[in-house]
Amino acid sequence: MGKLLVIRRRDGGLEGDQRKNLQLGRGRNGRPPVLEERVGASGAGRWGRRWGRAVGLGRGWEHLGVDPTMTAAVTAVTREDIDRAAERLADRIRRTPVLRLEAGALGSTLGSTTGWVLKVESMQHTGSFKPRGVFNLLLSRPTSSGVVTASGGNAAMAVAYACQQLRLPATVFVPRSAPPVKINRVAALGARIEVGGDYYAHAYDAAVEHAARTGDLFVHAYDGPEILAGQGTVARELEQQAPEVDTVLVAVGGGGLIGGICSWYGASTRIVAVEPRQAPTLHAALQADRAIDVEVSGIAADSLGARRIGVHGLAAIRAAGALSVLVTDSDISAARQRLWDDTRLVAESGGATALAALTSGAYRPAPDECVAVLLCGANTDPHDLVPRA
Repeated sequence: MGKLLVIRRRDGGLEGDQRKNLQLGRGRNGRPPVLEERVGASGAGRWGRRWGRAVGLGRGWEHLGVDPTMTAAVTAVTREDIDRAAERLADRIRRTPVLRLEAGALGSTLGSTTGWVLKVESMQHTGSFKPRGVFNLLLSRPTSSGVVTASGGNAAMAVAYACQQLRLPATVFVPRSAPPVKINRVAALGARIEVGGDYYAHAYDAAVEHAARTGDLFVHAYDGPEILAGQGTVARELEQQAPEVDTVLVAVGGGGLIGGICSWYGASTRIVAVEPRQAPTLHAALQADRAIDVEVSGIAADSLGARRIGVHGLAAIRAAGALSVLVTDSDISAARQRLWDDTRLVAESGGATALAALTSGAYRPAPDECVAVLLCGANTDPHDLVPRA
């Protein structure tokens, strides 16, 4: 399949068949179809404008470049894909534990009489689930050159770690806003760090341009079929460890983790997407019926701060019929503190976001509903987690 042509409509609108063609990724005569309305690498060319018209977009569209990581149409990730990813990852990642808790544990408003479980993915290499997707992509697409990514946090650490283990040179483009606790870890893992501008979008563009110039393999921070299949191994493990689970609560940033979870469970298990109110990337996309840019801020923005949901993740989320709930920063802080007080487990704010839906009552299970919560990250400075008297 070809690369994804990255375009945007100058007036910001989508109309009729234009939206349909974008969603379906239709193309003609072997040209790469257009998949989404998204700003990517800079650049222009007559061929890009011609291909935009070839899929029925008409006038009023401008060509911005080619995303080197995305295929020309959304590729549905299957359970078989996730099984194969698990085989690749067998000696590369940790099988993280499940902690079973009583119904009222951590001050939750859980109405269930069956209790609930925590999947402690924060104990994964580099402190988050991210190495699963990165390893799966790198082992699926062997490269003799380097690897490049754009990330200010957990994805950067995952790429640096995977490249260290596979003995590949890694370059990470970071925004100036990246938290020092995470950037220091990236540097310690041997990756070369480049500042790519003030915001993630700037770092992303710089990384894409670097990949085009050098031939390095670009690793998307959260989207793409290999990424989703790798993250889906979390759900595969959880089903083996806790087959009684009815519902899984998952924090959402760019959609890679929940996309993988949805790809494994499908509609057989209720999936609840949890986001901060100040970073409602998925919530806004579901309301708009398409991926859109949103303003993000708040205490979890360093890990859940993607301004636009990934297209592969969004497709999987829609197919599974996942629910969407929002929590406040104070809900997240309270959940993070309670987790430490009661279990001595540390979570970053993004890692505690799914838990916050349960402890705040933003999601209220039925009395006989068995709920699993994914703790997805622990890369934080824990100085503020002071035991209460």
